[in-house]
Amino acid sequence: MKFRLLPEWAEQDAVMLTWPHQDTDWAANLTAVEPVYVALCQAISQQQDVVIVAHDNALKAHIETLLENAVVDAKRIHFVVTPCNDTWARDHGPLTCANIDDATELKVMDFIFNGWGNKFASELDNQINQVLVKQVANPKNGYQQSELVLEGGGVEINEHGVLLTTSECLLNPNRNPELTKADIEKTLVEQLGATSFLWVDHGYLAGDDTDSHIDTLVRFAPNNTLVYVQCDDKDDEHFAALDAMEKQLQSFKTAEGENYSLIALPWPKAVFNEDGDRLPATYANYLIINKTVLVPIYGDENDQLALGQVANAYPDHTVVGINCVPIIHQFGSLHCITMQLPRGFLAGTNND
Repeated sequence: MKFRLLPEWAEQDAVMLTWPHQDTDWAANLTAVEPVYVALCQAISQQQDVVIVAHDNALKAHIETLLENAVVDAKRIHFVVTPCNDTWARDHGPLTCANIDDATELKVMDFIFNGWGNKFASELDNQINQVLVKQVANPKNGYQQSELVLEGGGVEINEHGVLLTTSECLLNPNRNPELTKADIEKTLVEQLGATSFLWVDHGYLAGDDTDSHIDTLVRFAPNNTLVYVQCDDKDDEHFAALDAMEKQLQSFKTAEGENYSLIALPWPKAVFNEDGDRLPATYANYLIINKTVLVPIYGDENDQLALGQVANAYPDHTVVGINCVPIIHQFGSLHCITMQLPRGFLAGTNND
């Protein structure tokens, strides 16, 4: 029996959010950040359910009030109340695989989350998936805890099982120092059903704490397509690295020996916080849900071009922009704070 990680565009039951709270680094910015989370709930609930991880019952009650005021359908919302360190659901959330011979049979993979190489506290976040599975998951689904340190933002997969990642993240000694590249590939074949690998060796974003997560740089789309960040400003500090990344993407081949179709995303102007730190604004950090792609926008002149390029990559989806300026002030964006839960994940849904 072979299980494989589902691509993001597979049909979904819900999207998981871990709500920011006063005991996180978001505390000073909650009034700016919570409207983004509410907007996400509004957009996602048009298509599917939302699973919200709340730090405690007081926060749950607060969120319920926010969503009621925003006229979000309460039947679409599932709460999981459990303590959490932070809000990056992409990286502490579950990775869901399906039996390649029976897509209705799911296995939930729970990898170790160590705060991106022990940069930040993560012991509470690393327990979330166990609680999530017990409280809201379909009991028929399999569940496996892995001994591998891995974040969801560090891997992309397509419908053929090709796994896309960055050397800077997955081979970083702050994750799995005892494992070689071959060891990591073997584990990802066994646990995520990868059929082959594309290792991106170049590219980064200033202000990114994740050691170059692939979901900030390059994304898969159906039909052997890669959607990637392209820097056109030769004076920008990122130009050389992203130019080298683009050249490597041009060299990648499919299993049939063909080139991948490449769709370039524009480069937003540099955004800085009040301390002068550059923030990791990227259009690649979009979220695919049922029938829609939610794209982070930044009040930039390239926002509309980015929406158009994403629409080209996913022609069967409607594209919706979500203002994510408040999110990048914590050095992440839209995809980083979400995790899709595929069809069959939940014990019960209000989806059609």
